[in-house]
This record gives sequence, structure tokens and C-alpha cells, in this order.
Amino acid sequence: MTKVTLFDIDGTLVLTGGAGVRAMGRAFEDVFSIRDAFSNIPMPGRTDAGILSDAALAHGIPGNSLDLERFRSIYFAHLRNELHQPGPRKGVMPGVRTLLEALSGRGDVYLALLTGNYEESARAKLEYFDLWRYFPCGAFGDDAPERNRLLPRALARIHACGGPAVHPSESVVIGDTPLDVACAVASGARSIAVATGSYDAEALRATRADVVLDDLADTDAVLRALSLPLSV
Repeated sequence: MTKVTLFDIDGTLVLTGGAGVRAMGRAFEDVFSIRDAFSNIPMPGRTDAGILSDAALAHGIPGNSLDLERFRSIYFAHLRNELHQPGPRKGVMPGVRTLLEALSGRGDVYLALLTGNYEESARAKLEYFDLWRYFPCGAFGDDAPERNRLLPRALARIHACGGPAVHPSESVVIGDTPLDVACAVASGARSIAVATGSYDAEALRATRADVVLDDLADTDAVLRALSLPLSV
């Protein structure tokens, strides 16, 4: 049986040093002439679409404004530039390259993404760190404003891409926030919470995560968490 393993991006695979936040803020200012538009908008674990919707509401911008579509292309342009700037904790999270290399070489695992990022921003971030090549498909923030709706869409897309058709119970979500765990729970998937983002291990243990890890540095520990044999 193939285990579908769905990875979040920010705080789980990589940290961009604030590139996404800066790019969103600059794009919003370019389009709406409002500075620091996201300063009071919660971001960790949420979809880009949901974050933008909240910012629009907070600043009195109609949800059907055509300028919200224009925001996206400007955001992507800023993001590509911001990814090259230094920032706090910027880099690939501990053990991620080794883990992805190990999982990608197995026949009993299918790697995919489940992220709140728009697909284009997900690709920009992962290509910058040379990780995009590990993920043939997944679900993104374009697909639904609420993260809990993304897992069924991810599984449908995986099957459409030539991957396995699996029940949610045969999939595992790996993420760094309570919202990643909630997304898995909502669809009946298992979850691995990793304390490399905005939440520490104690906070993640208070969720309904099946496994909580400090990081992904121990490949064997991740394989055990995925209920996979250590060698194939």
C-alpha cells in the first residue's frame, strides 16, 4: 500500500526569512496604497486566499474587487525578489533534504504538497531552495480559502496526476501548526506535527496530532511516525 505523505511548506519544509510577509505587504501597498495591511492578520497555517480576504475586509475593500486579482500577480513579482533577501531563520528546515531524498526513492510513499500558499508562490519558494522537484502535485491556497477543504482536493489531484487513489485514512499530513493538524482531523487523515515553525512541541501536543516531533532531522523517527519500514 502506498502512503500518501502531504507536506506543508512554511515552517515545515523551509522558512523564507519573512519573504512572503514582506511581499504581501508591498503588493497590498502597491495596489491599495495601504501600508502594513497585514500587521494584525493571523497568518501561520492559513491559506493565502483567506489571509487576503481578511485584509480586504479589515481595510474596507469589497471582496469582489478586481484589484484583488491584480494583487496576486504583483505579490508573485515581489516574492521572487524578496526570496533573495536575508531574513531570520531563513533556510531549509533540519533534516528535510535528507528526508525527501529518502522518501522519494521508495515505492511505498507518494510525496505531495498540502499548503495554504498559492501554487505559484509555493513553486517560487520551493524552487528557490531546490525542493520543488520532489513534489509532482498537491493542493494549494488557490483551491479553497479554508485549509480544511484542501485534503480531499489534494487526494483527487494526486489521482488525476497518475498517483494512487487512497482513502484519507491512508494519508499523512506533516505540518507545523494546529491548523495543519485540524485539516488532517477534518478529513480523517493522520498527522505529524513538527515544532520548527511558529509553535513549540508543547503547543502542538495540545492538538490532536498523532505524532509530534521537534524537527525532521531523524529520518528513521519520521519513517516510524509514518508507519513505514526503515528499509525497503
